[in-house]
Amino acid sequence: MNIYVGNLASDVGDDDLRQAFEVFGRVSSATVIKDKFSGESRGFGFVEMPYKDEAQSAIEGLNGKDLKGQNLNVNEARPRPESRGGRGRNDGGKGGRGGGKGGYGGSKGGYGGGKGKYGPGGGGRRGNR
Repeated sequence: MNIYVGNLASDVGDDDLRQAFEVFGRVSSATVIKDKFSGESRGFGFVEMPYKDEAQSAIEGLNGKDLKGQNLNVNEARPRPESRGGRGRNDGGKGGRGGGKGGYGGSKGGYGGGKGKYGPGGGGRRGNR
């Protein structure tokens, strides 16, 4: 089971997370999510535990508990949505910078035409020139 752990103190590392959860059972992985530019903790992480009963015990045992001065927010991780909405996509999906329908060069829009929202025939950035 994949477990979300929020409200982490900035000095909590992967090993701290692993140790906190190993009290409840086997831990496959423990990862604190870091900012890709600064390398600093983003204040949350994920722990993977192979056995659901142990994972459920860890959730119940650690939710609201203190770890390095912060009360943890622990629950079962929800799957990420397929579409991140509003971001450009290279596969011609809806949205993104390419206009209303079609990402970069999608079938109806993209850079250079189609049915986008930026002018009568221009779905993309260069469609109205």
